Amino acid sequence: MTKSFSRRLFLSGALSALAAAGHAGAPAVSLRPQLRPEGLTAAKAPPRPPEAQDLIDAARLNGKVAYAVIDMRTGATLEARNGATGMPPASVTKSITALYALDALGPTYRFETRLVATGPVDAGIIQGDLVLVGGGDPVLDTDALADMAADLKAAGIRGLTGDFRVFGGALPFERFIDAGQPDQVGYNPAVSGLNLNFNRVHFQWVRAADGYTVTMDARSAKYRPEVQVARMMIADRSTPLYTYADGGDHDQWTVARAALGKSGARWLPVRYPDSYAGEVFASVARAQGITLERAKRQDSAPSGATLVSHLSDPLPEILRGMLKYSNNLTAELVGMTATVARTGSAETLADSAREMTAWARADLGLEGATLVDHSGLGAASRISPRALARGLAAAGRHAALKPMLKPFKMRNADGQPDDAHPILVEAKTGTLHFVSALAGYATGPSGRPLAFAIFAHDPDSRVGLENSTDDRPPGAATWNRRAKTLQQALIERWDAAYGS
Repeated sequence: MTKSFSRRLFLSGALSALAAAGHAGAPAVSLRPQLRPEGLTAAKAPPRPPEAQDLIDAARLNGKVAYAVIDMRTGATLEARNGATGMPPASVTKSITALYALDALGPTYRFETRLVATGPVDAGIIQGDLVLVGGGDPVLDTDALADMAADLKAAGIRGLTGDFRVFGGALPFERFIDAGQPDQVGYNPAVSGLNLNFNRVHFQWVRAADGYTVTMDARSAKYRPEVQVARMMIADRSTPLYTYADGGDHDQWTVARAALGKSGARWLPVRYPDSYAGEVFASVARAQGITLERAKRQDSAPSGATLVSHLSDPLPEILRGMLKYSNNLTAELVGMTATVARTGSAETLADSAREMTAWARADLGLEGATLVDHSGLGAASRISPRALARGLAAAGRHAALKPMLKPFKMRNADGQPDDAHPILVEAKTGTLHFVSALAGYATGPSGRPLAFAIFAHDPDSRVGLENSTDDRPPGAATWNRRAKTLQQALIERWDAAYGS
């Protein structure tokens, strides 16, 4: 239900109060209108804020719009539309995941990646295997592996008698986060306890006189080691743009020659994350004079001595990056790690999502919420805007989450970011094709703090997207731009209606 307050309603209420006072007793002064002193003019009434329905109509969005806005000082719901309706939260889910991870792991938690020797070291030679053991670190990159290789050399290691192995079993393995996404989108990679470069490989092409030069590498700030765990072939076709096949021990891609142009680059998802990390570590180890054979994957955690350990940044820094860049893999890894800490295990990503759902209902008060993952990539998740806004308004959650949210840029009349806009908004965005969400906090010039959640969803336009190979379906970008325009208009309406 949408509540609106108008000047007419205010005046009628004031007249009613005046009439009631007349029945209570004789007024102390005459109610007859008096002449104004010369030169005194009436105060100009502030402009009436637009009605919410008018803003929604102007947005021309097919589908459904739902929202709720809450006064954080009183907890009162100021305005709601479809407030109890479950809607896809998209990446707004990550704000819940951040709170879930902080609750289970604590602000000092760091992810650890280790190099373990299964036997003793004799004269610089490991008498056994060397195992790269993942600890679920979502931000492990090639630079970090290079540092670990340098530390291994500094420890005096020159070789080994056994095998070089990788272990990613600290978390469940999933070939992708959401099965309904196109194969080639880098935001839908595999998930494992051992992950590198957000489980993405850098594909680059340059046209030459005799064809294209293609590279697949694990680039980071300092290094660009080429890899064989992901391979690309150029096909003489115009569509589809990409195809993917499981090569048994590698990802086999093809790309349409007609779509390449002169040159370009793109990040593609990795489906063999353990092998990817192992291949890259072996490459950077060779640069340190340590020769390692091709990594073998193992299913059980190794026992032995930890020779080198790499610790991630503290959890709040990782969560801040997750919310800023809306990284899906980070959300899944921190969510599953939190579930393991809470329950001792997480058999699948879906199992972990159910555990987070139960926590969100009990701890955040998100009644009716259903979460199918920790990132919001799955469109089957549902949260009602009123429940989410209430959860965000809780004092303890607000204090934990707000410092990690990035400012949401309000825009001027020309559609450009407006740094001087009077309303400060700190929120998490969420975007899928024909799904748009925004939830967080807004404070206008009056200083009245508001918690809000806004969802828009056009299910009819999403029909068929699960089987599509197109990562930019027609009409989706325009629809989402209109949804974001509506979000700002609603926030400005709330400030005008309730800010004073």
